[in-house]
Amino acid sequence: MWNFLKQFRYFDLPLLIIMLLVGAGGLALIYSSSISLDGSAGGFWRQAVFFAVGLLGYLFLSFYDYHSLAKQNRLIYLALVAVLAYLLIFGSIIRGGRRWIDLSFFRLQPAEFAKLIIILGLARLLYLKRGQINSVKQLILSFIYVLIPMLLILVEPDLGSAIVLLALWIGILLISPIQKKYLLAIFLGFALVSGVAWKFFLKDFQRDRILVFLNPELDPRGRGYNVRQATIAVGSGQIFGSGLGKGLQTQNKFLPEQQTDFAFAAAAEQVGFVGTGALLGLYLFMLGRLLLVAKRAKDDLGMYLAAGVFFLIFCHVVINAGMNLGLLPVTGIPLPLISAGGSSMLVTFLALGVAQNVSLQSKALRF
Repeated sequence: MWNFLKQFRYFDLPLLIIMLLVGAGGLALIYSSSISLDGSAGGFWRQAVFFAVGLLGYLFLSFYDYHSLAKQNRLIYLALVAVLAYLLIFGSIIRGGRRWIDLSFFRLQPAEFAKLIIILGLARLLYLKRGQINSVKQLILSFIYVLIPMLLILVEPDLGSAIVLLALWIGILLISPIQKKYLLAIFLGFALVSGVAWKFFLKDFQRDRILVFLNPELDPRGRGYNVRQATIAVGSGQIFGSGLGKGLQTQNKFLPEQQTDFAFAAAAEQVGFVGTGALLGLYLFMLGRLLLVAKRAKDDLGMYLAAGVFFLIFCHVVINAGMNLGLLPVTGIPLPLISAGGSSMLVTFLALGVAQNVSLQSKALRF
């Protein structure tokens, strides 16, 4: 027991404190919106349970050797593909898609867990094939590794999560010793695939989201309604906000999905520019710590893992805040530790736990 407790002296306390502060802020916002939506704190207590379970998972992975975890990822990856395939065949249609597995006490969203699994798999692949990343074969293999779950998720349909998986692949490659000509080829290929996807693979509602994003007036009472209400909520918060539980957009239910997709807009209305600025500042500090963990990692595997967690948090914050501000199309990407949702909360905690273990091992090595 004493040896276990001694390990805490190597903890990255700033990373832990930031995580807890953001999570506590998320619980406060969910409590406020729960009261306004159904007059009870049921949503808050559900999220509080996920917070507690996620914190336990974070502590577990903080002390679980990331080398062992990466080795086990092969079986975890196969299980993920099987679950995603099962979901498409037998999953129930909820909100127009087959994205959740109903476990009665909890709706599991495999696409969220796929993000962490992809980080683990890519990190181990690049670590084992170091020096071979500029081989066309290895680049194709790494892309196929991401492509299989990405296509299964895209068919659900869940365009947002599929985009995040692609962004994770590109992000982790960016920090590898890849040659510029391959990066150029990847971006050109991405442009080509985007055009083909727009024509043949995107659902009508997904294309509509992008068109309405470019011009919300095309459908102000339909698909453009959500974006309009979100931007109104952000603007109405002004400098200091209306206070928790006092926002007109949130309390009068004009703002849709205020606990999930538009959690940032709900926060902006209630805590204003100062509050959301502080929240974004915490995210920025968290991202800075993750970059520092990646820089100080004792080996390339740890560096790739910490960088992968960095890109995961970065993508979610940028996409969610961007769509709440009307700067990006609505894709249903949650705001880490703020948006309601058990799967997102658990994956964020687990990912940060992996990064904490990378930090712990590098500090133990230095001291």
